[in-house]
Amino acid sequence: MPVAALTLETYFNPMAARQKPQVDAKLIEQWTLPAAATLGSAVRAKGILLELRARLPLAVRKMLDIRSAVLVLGMPEDSEAAFKAACAVIASALVGIETLPVIPREIEDILTISTTERHRWLKDGRLRSAGTRTVKLRGRARQITFHVFDPRHVEDILDRDLISLWREDDALRAAENRRRAAGQRALIRAQKAEPKSGPAAASVDDSTRHQLRGWAEFERDGPLR
Repeated sequence: MPVAALTLETYFNPMAARQKPQVDAKLIEQWTLPAAATLGSAVRAKGILLELRARLPLAVRKMLDIRSAVLVLGMPEDSEAAFKAACAVIASALVGIETLPVIPREIEDILTISTTERHRWLKDGRLRSAGTRTVKLRGRARQITFHVFDPRHVEDILDRDLISLWREDDALRAAENRRRAAGQRALIRAQKAEPKSGPAAASVDDSTRHQLRGWAEFERDGPLR
């Protein structure tokens, strides 16, 4: 079957043709995202897709999709004017797409780090924030604000394998903290085990020393004979 006869969904997923009928997408355009933009992350590629969709008219947004790092716009044959307009918007938005800030879920996928690591390294300055972004959650009045990151900073971390070094540093610091904590606990136990000073302690010492063999002679004769 020629590509022009495929729907947009079946272009991505041949099984979709068996699921439900679709409008033929005879107008199709593709754009390959550069590696400098996706940084090897499918999550980042999906984020770029959502960013581009937000710039399109509402009726056209779902007609833009992505497979791997290839953006595909597919529209019916009778939508030529809207198709050309959407292509122009996408082509313009892709200029300089490599500089689009990296959001938290993207940086976690790109660097293969946990949310805890991201928060810790952002707090101590190893991850450098490129500012903040505020978005409104869909269907809610609540807004959330989060840090974003410069993609070139993220790329530098990847190239220098800084994540491995940071994890080694964290492991050494954690081991040192455990050693210090163990020393503190041992000191506290030793202090609790020390005999109390005062009359009670003295009386215990007096009663004990007379049980030692030869103590009476030592007290009578002294240390020197």
